[in-house]
Amino acid sequence: MTELSITAAAAPSQPARGRSLWDDARRRLARNRAATISLYVTAALVLLAVLGPFFWVHDFDQIYPDRVALAPTFARMHLLGTDTVGRDMVARLLIGLRASLLVGAAATLVALTIGVIYGAIAGFLGGWLDEAMMRIVDVLYAIPFVFFVIVLMSVIQFKDPLANLMLIFMAIGAVEWLTMARIVRGQTLSLRHKEFVDAARAAGASPLQIVFRHIVPNVLGPVAVFATLNVPVIILTESFLSFIGLGVQEPLTSLGKLIKEGADQMIAAPWMLVSPALAMLVTLLALNFLGDGLRDALDA
Repeated sequence: MTELSITAAAAPSQPARGRSLWDDARRRLARNRAATISLYVTAALVLLAVLGPFFWVHDFDQIYPDRVALAPTFARMHLLGTDTVGRDMVARLLIGLRASLLVGAAATLVALTIGVIYGAIAGFLGGWLDEAMMRIVDVLYAIPFVFFVIVLMSVIQFKDPLANLMLIFMAIGAVEWLTMARIVRGQTLSLRHKEFVDAARAAGASPLQIVFRHIVPNVLGPVAVFATLNVPVIILTESFLSFIGLGVQEPLTSLGKLIKEGADQMIAAPWMLVSPALAMLVTLLALNFLGDGLRDALDA
């Protein structure tokens, strides 16, 4: 018994495992009920947008001439009715949700790619190059970005709906990177004199290696928050473009285009407006609550 006690006392204790910043942020995010519910709602919306059109009984471009402006009914599975052309509203809503989320995610990815690289290089190099790069950003900020996108969409038009969709998120992403560049530049200015940067510089790392291997990974927190909050902004921008006829083109559709079509038939066929408006409301609320929760989790 004594030998067992001595052996147990002499055995080295296991070192306590520390928790990283991301572990703490995940725990704080899990305690935020609104953000957690919004995360599940966003995941459900993404699954509906990706898989829904494949499993629904009607195609989004299928026209039923004998079912024009049909009110919601269980007969023939027109649960949200049909539009004024005779297309099923559930199918149109699913493909519209897919297009809106795709534009939001793709344009945000374009904005992050340009903004992170531009801001990190400007902040790390500093000096006259930083001043010149940020003055370019200031000049571009003076241009109304919605006006720029409208002009671009008016001048360049493709017959292929998919090519036109790619043009939309490229155009929006090309102007949304300015804020991201400023955020990353500010974070880089506070990080470039840290000890781990000095250690990398002493080890012989080149400036580009320091930027992409050490600076950029340490600004992913603000980048993730910005990305989450920027997606609903881009969805609203795309909806505005579709509302004025410069967004997604037929036979594709988006939530903004569906709302425009529903607004035109608000009296005769109110169901055409209610369902896409509710889908837009739920999508924007879920993304904004998720972004706020992520910001609180990372800033705490």
